[in-house]
Amino acid sequence: MSFATLLINLCTTQRNTPGAQDAYGQPTAGWANHLVDESCRIMGTSGREIKVGAEVVVADYKLFLADVDVTEQDRVVLGGITYEMILVQRIQNGTGGHHRECYLRVVR
Repeated sequence: MSFATLLINLCTTQRNTPGAQDAYGQPTAGWANHLVDESCRIMGTSGREIKVGAEVVVADYKLFLADVDVTEQDRVVLGGITYEMILVQRIQNGTGGHHRECYLRVVR
């Protein structure tokens, strides 16, 4: 059994892009699709606390992806639910990158 066969879901990662200017001349936040229909696997966690700057955030989900281009500034849409990426870890095998483990929380 290979790692790829364990990725049973499909998700879309989105990247923040500057949008139109608001009334004060500042660009509004917009999200554009970055990776579409990417194979993944999501699982619930027991609420891992992750320090983000000076703030402690609780991650409710863990997402497994192939070794693709994702960062903590991205977000994920899976099953109609949008998740914020809190932490992205690159897991290596003996020769290089193997997969990514991303800790998520629901965007409210």
